[in-house]
Amino acid sequence: MTTEQRKLCRDLIIFPNGQSRITKEEFLRRFSSAVEHGKLASRLLEDAYRTQDGEDLECALTIGFAFGFAPEHTKTLCCLVEADWHVRHEDVISALDKLHSPETVEALFRATQWIPKSLEYDDSRALAVKAIWALGKIPDTKAETKLEALARSENAILQKNAVEQLKRRHAAT
Repeated sequence: MTTEQRKLCRDLIIFPNGQSRITKEEFLRRFSSAVEHGKLASRLLEDAYRTQDGEDLECALTIGFAFGFAPEHTKTLCCLVEADWHVRHEDVISALDKLHSPETVEALFRATQWIPKSLEYDDSRALAVKAIWALGKIPDTKAETKLEALARSENAILQKNAVEQLKRRHAAT
């Protein structure tokens, strides 16, 4: 991405007041190649992964959250879960959460088992909790099996959240 394209991405971020510096329409007018079929252009996410550029990854994720993620993003997002060259792991899990895809089960489970260096300070295990909640939304037996394994975890936070998700899933059936 160019410096100007990165600036447009930063301007797309929504602030606590609910406003961004640029509208989606203006963003599309000035950076139309960032979106394909109304969703994040796969090329942007793949390029950020290939070049291991954290700033470009942040921009690609910003565009994805603004315009949506598509099934073709799944593989790259799954690879980004354990990549140690960036600090956007929670955003990657949030993106996977939006897909509700059985293809994401293994990556989401791995996110419960690994703590990135950038999150070593986090005793609340927010990344793992996000991944467990994302697993809970996937209507698949593999997700259920992973939640059952997490419900037997020695880590109280993982165990508690997995049990909550299992109860929620069972109440819905």
